[in-house]
Amino acid sequence: MNRNKREKEYYSIDVGDSTFMVLKRYQNLRPIGSGAQGIVCSAYDHNFERNVAIKKLSRPFQNQTHSKRAYRELVLMKCVNHKNIIGLLNVFTPQKTLEEFQDVYLVMELMDANLCQVIQMELDHERLSYLLYQMLCGIKHLHAAGIIHRDLKPSNIVVKSDCTLKILDFGLARTAATGLLMTPYVVTRYYRAPEVILGMGYQANVDVWSVGCIMAEMVRGSVLFPGTDHIDQWNKVIEQLGTPSQEFLMKLNQSVRTYVENRPRYAGYSFEKLFPDVLFPADSEHNKLKASQARDLLCKMLVIDASKRISVDEALQHPYINVWYDPTEVEAPPPAITDKQLDEREHTVEEWKELIYKEVLDLEERTKNGVIRGPPASIGAAVSSTTPPPPPPSTTSPPCPPTRP
Repeated sequence: MNRNKREKEYYSIDVGDSTFMVLKRYQNLRPIGSGAQGIVCSAYDHNFERNVAIKKLSRPFQNQTHSKRAYRELVLMKCVNHKNIIGLLNVFTPQKTLEEFQDVYLVMELMDANLCQVIQMELDHERLSYLLYQMLCGIKHLHAAGIIHRDLKPSNIVVKSDCTLKILDFGLARTAATGLLMTPYVVTRYYRAPEVILGMGYQANVDVWSVGCIMAEMVRGSVLFPGTDHIDQWNKVIEQLGTPSQEFLMKLNQSVRTYVENRPRYAGYSFEKLFPDVLFPADSEHNKLKASQARDLLCKMLVIDASKRISVDEALQHPYINVWYDPTEVEAPPPAITDKQLDEREHTVEEWKELIYKEVLDLEERTKNGVIRGPPASIGAAVSSTTPPPPPPSTTSPPCPPTRP
């Protein structure tokens, strides 16, 4: 495409403290949040007559870490294809050459709210269990490709008024390497699993602990383990769940074990005390969902020893969840990660820049018809990872799940 024609397709607009240079098909840009990975705006896509979210990646080439993160986010978002996972509608850059290349814009479906807002609503068992079911379906899809999210939290989960749920933000996700445990530095503190807090490294079911913390917050209306730092976080966990067994302590390295063993010992509370019936909605007559089932699921997810914690597959079979079980959702084909060295790659910023530029050009070519894959209605979601978007039209009524036979 020649320079003049390309320039005519774009226009510049100030959004908060940032300037967006976007395709003219996207109008009415309004900021809805910002995070470490970038700034997100809502916009109206005149080509498809629909609302979208546009994320401008934040200074992707300022250093190797940012560059690698931007590359990984692009590659992972391009690969996943599941109704409960963010997907791409469009990708573009206003720059015309590799030498000029500096901005990456991701276009995704605009959702109504994130889970932070839903937590404040009165949810019945159907809505609560259906939202959890969708989280688990999305996580299973990622785990099937060896992708661990690592940063699951209410602000990274978005919903629509029909109770559709999607997981987003893959800047911190990484693939699991056989025999290699992950490093303990990324998960937002409140949802951080014990194995992460204690520097043990972690594997796939680290995401299950996060779901348990999110479920607990949906039931209680407040954060379960609101630690002020990693030491306080560990104290909050053991104060409520109790000091773990000697068997677990023997898995810690010597210095961490010495510290943990020197902390006061806590008996912890039963889950009946932590989550009394009064916190739960009335038992469901339609789907036979009960507070006792929800509590049982919580006590299986919030297990300090990861080797004894419920797996995603087991959670999907739990009586509180499996009323929604649909094989097309649970057993969707796994993402095909074409770059097997996604995590092991190390490059200079300039090398990362060239790799990202090639990805953007490839994605631009594939989106000439408007979507990267699949029908637009089944793809993606986007709001900020830190700041909630504006509330949906009515926050007095919780989202409604579909009726399953």
